[in-house]
Amino acid sequence: MMAEGDWIIIPARYASSRMPGKPLADINGRPMIQWVYERAVAAGSEHVVVATDDERIQEAVNAIGARAVLTSEGHESGTDRLAEVIDFLELPDETVVVNLQGDEPMMPPVLLAQVARLLRAKPDAAMATLMVPIAEEKEFLSPDAVKVVANERDEALYFSRAPIPFHRDGLPAPGEAGVFGFRHLGLYAYRAGFLRRFVETASPEMERLEKLEQLRALSMGETIGIEVADVTPPPGVDTAADLERVRRELAAD
Repeated sequence: MMAEGDWIIIPARYASSRMPGKPLADINGRPMIQWVYERAVAAGSEHVVVATDDERIQEAVNAIGARAVLTSEGHESGTDRLAEVIDFLELPDETVVVNLQGDEPMMPPVLLAQVARLLRAKPDAAMATLMVPIAEEKEFLSPDAVKVVANERDEALYFSRAPIPFHRDGLPAPGEAGVFGFRHLGLYAYRAGFLRRFVETASPEMERLEKLEQLRALSMGETIGIEVADVTPPPGVDTAADLERVRRELAAD
């Protein structure tokens, strides 16, 4: 369960390039944002808020008795949207804030609690995140799967779309590989004070090349706590096909 005082903020943008209005997409009679919100509540947090750029999403959230904060339409990322909300809420710098994306209607609540617990256990870390083993060569080589390497202190060393660590002697044959590496999950817990510093820091070249925001934190010299997720979550909703899959799976549940 989440600790008392931990927050979950759900960035939910209407103007998605692939699926405009995605947070309002109907999933078995309820908007997607409601499913996501209920996952956050199931994690045990008493402080859940949706951060959105659109009044239609705000109205949908309010209709289910939840809280939504209307933010600027000019934010380039969900992290920028979170930073605006923590200032609006005047959260103390040490507050643990979990970022749950608004297109994750099937995120296991146990992972929300896990990533928050990890950050609290690492007082020197600015943020925490999770990873899962990669057992298939195709996924290991795909730039769509973000890979991560970590040290023995459960701290991230680097994130990349390239296959890391590089297997100098060649990849093992299928069925003999075991674990090729680890895929990063886009689930984060931050300290509120770090978020304030993060959005004021210019993007380094490696972030611009890889298109991975978390590399900015590493370039700032910050520690990112990371550990293997207790369970592997199902994919979120990026496409219409994903939406249909989620509808079927949630209806079956």
